Amino acid sequence: MHPVSVAHEFAAAFNSQNADAVDAVYEPGGLFVPHPGQTVTAAARRQANQRFLDLGLPIDLTPRHVYEHDGIALLIVDWTIGDVTGTATDVARKGSDGRWRYVIDNPFGTSAG
Repeated sequence: MHPVSVAHEFAAAFNSQNADAVDAVYEPGGLFVPHPGQTVTAAARRQANQRFLDLGLPIDLTPRHVYEHDGIALLIVDWTIGDVTGTATDVARKGSDGRWRYVIDNPFGTSAG
């Protein structure tokens, strides 16, 4: 699998409105940045993602750059949810099962904060 698969898997899970599937895209200790300067993990990560899911709008994303080395990848991804847009800077790791999962998901990665 190519590292960009994690972004596409996230979008598919998000667009199915399946919170369990969204959370499964992260490593168990994966970090989510719901607002610039704020980080959450575990149950708080799931709750923060749920707030985005509750918008009831699909996400559309376009990977801009993907850099991979030794099972770690940096992804720069442009996304849109309704009128909200951003450019994510994400870090993913390839698991022993060959699946890529987010270690850090920073959807507002180019914002100050």
